[in-house]
Amino acid sequence: MFIEPHISGERRGWIEVICGSMFSGKTEELIRRLKRAKIAHLKVEIFKPSVDVRYGEEQVVSHDANAILSTPVDNSQTILLMADDVDVIGIDEAQFFDPQLIQVCETLALKGTRVIVAGLDMSFQGKPFGPIPQLLAVADYITKLHAICVKCGNIASYSYRKSGPESLVVLGEKDLYEPRCRKCYHEKL
Repeated sequence: MFIEPHISGERRGWIEVICGSMFSGKTEELIRRLKRAKIAHLKVEIFKPSVDVRYGEEQVVSHDANAILSTPVDNSQTILLMADDVDVIGIDEAQFFDPQLIQVCETLALKGTRVIVAGLDMSFQGKPFGPIPQLLAVADYITKLHAICVKCGNIASYSYRKSGPESLVVLGEKDLYEPRCRKCYHEKL
């Protein structure tokens, strides 16, 4: 599909993805961008998966305790139903959403909405996580953030699970996870 260049003055949407390991500042950056959109008097809506209740049901909260009100949803299609007449959509913890999130983001962007998605790009197993890899492929802007390895102090791109079950989704924080660089992650010391 060919999209004409922006010559008519109509509003154009796009997709931004903020990704990285745990403790890299993804949610902090999402909150920063959404607050700036609000300062610009844009209509903003924020969504998160209803499964994420670590800090409460209706807030997106960073590890630095910055918070913004959000709407918990059970699936990505619900975002489409609640996103009418919105300038900017924020989606946190996107790795927990269903594969239809890619189409939802595309639909919103084509309607002229700025879509900002934040999530883990890799699971604790070091494998691509949820819909994030496909979102990276269709995103207009990508920001990859890094934490600091707790073992050696280098740049960390991996989320190492210290303990817990082998299931893919286990909600936790510093009690269960720590950021590690590639070398320290694979050494698993």
